[in-house]
Amino acid sequence: MSNHTTLPARRRPARGALPVLGAAVLWGTTGTASSLAPDGAHAAAVGAAGLTLGGLLLFLTGRGSLALARAADNRTRWALALGALAVAGYPLSFYPAVDRAGVAVATVITLGSAPVFSGLLIWWTERVRPTRRWSAATLAAVAGCAVLVFGSKADGADGDVVGVLLALVAGASYALYAVIAGSLIRRGHASGAVMGALFAGGGLVTLPVLFAAGTAWLATASGALVALHLAVLTVFVAYRLFGTGLRHTPASVATTLTLAEPAVAALLAVLVVGERLSALSWAGMAVLALGLAVLRAPERRR
Repeated sequence: MSNHTTLPARRRPARGALPVLGAAVLWGTTGTASSLAPDGAHAAAVGAAGLTLGGLLLFLTGRGSLALARAADNRTRWALALGALAVAGYPLSFYPAVDRAGVAVATVITLGSAPVFSGLLIWWTERVRPTRRWSAATLAAVAGCAVLVFGSKADGADGDVVGVLLALVAGASYALYAVIAGSLIRRGHASGAVMGALFAGGGLVTLPVLFAAGTAWLATASGALVALHLAVLTVFVAYRLFGTGLRHTPASVATTLTLAEPAVAALLAVLVVGERLSALSWAGMAVLALGLAVLRAPERRR
């Protein structure tokens, strides 16, 4: 196999970028929405509830999800099983990372490491070498993300080593299921079926966590609304968009584009919660936007 420095013709980053950015915008509402959950709701339970219900919606509405889940192809079965574990691994590692290392540190490490992990995974599995443009754009986006989050942080970062390791696990989990989903979609499976099968499996894995952490908060009006928001918008709609984007965009580029998520979260904090961003944070947002714009623009033909 040969190393490729350009994307195959059927992958069209310009067409795939907008759905991926749309998904990132919806994911950016997660923090604001989850902050409205009742006091008794455990963070892991909130994430598990959103994933379980959202995964069920993706499975029921994804045409061909059941057929794909029953695929006789051993390669597809193993890919779906590994992808489902990766889907479940993200909330089960990210939320504990937030508790131990803090929101800023966990977010930067998770979202900043995901594009690197996905680029390395694609290089290893598909022998597709990352392009210079992707490397430069990813570096700018990760740097901008770090400046944005740390610039808006009021207190010092927690140096919990376990929290940092959990954030890296979350970044690797995110990258892994993005790469697996992209691979299955490019092999001809419908994006809705792929996302439905992966997230239904992930939801089943996290269901015991939801029951173990307690479900009483779901019976309250605020708890039900938060769970519905996370399930419908940040899982069902967002991952439909993400799956559509993966049909035209490699996972390495898609995971970099989703670094728009912390920028959206910061803007919501300003507009909805009333927080203020420092000049350093605004500068970080500008650098982040520049990196995303580089990936959003279509490649020039040589």
